[in-house]
Amino acid sequence: MIEIIQYELNEHIKTAQQINSVTEIIVKAAKMCIQSIQTGHKILIFGNGGSAADAQHIAAELVGRYKTDRMGLPAIALTTDTSALTAIGNDFGYQHIFTRQIEALSSPGDVVIGISTSGNSDNVYSALKLANDLGCRTIGLSGRDGGKMNMACEINIVVPAEDTPRIQEMHIFIGHTLCHLIEQSLTEGL
Repeated sequence: MIEIIQYELNEHIKTAQQINSVTEIIVKAAKMCIQSIQTGHKILIFGNGGSAADAQHIAAELVGRYKTDRMGLPAIALTTDTSALTAIGNDFGYQHIFTRQIEALSSPGDVVIGISTSGNSDNVYSALKLANDLGCRTIGLSGRDGGKMNMACEINIVVPAEDTPRIQEMHIFIGHTLCHLIEQSLTEGL
């Protein structure tokens, strides 16, 4: 058992070290989010499975607080409304659970963040493409080579790893880092 724990820890560290290659992209994404909030817009975040949980986590940090007591920031996880998810899935198909919400809830200038470890989730890809068409700014959190999301996002933060659990760990790290940068900029100025 100790060997498995040590292996998991070493893989985590190895993947975390690879994130150095995307630090400038993370800064660019944070600036996009900051500008959007400063101009009265919101952040919409979504993904499937574990990425859905990550979307909820990141939105909660922005609405509540990350590290600083401050006013709530406008962020919505599109994965929390089970009535909308099941109604859209039933009436239009699973493929449309995020596009329908983007269509209904987004405004030009909002930031839309899609999360997919493979970068190839059809419903995430479609929602990001629609968000672009509607005048939203788009950010992807993906893994491996970025997949189809490379073509659907203004900024695609690609975790250069193959192992889904490691990609998910880095997505939460990136989400926390975005929250920290946004919060610090809006409360202290950077």
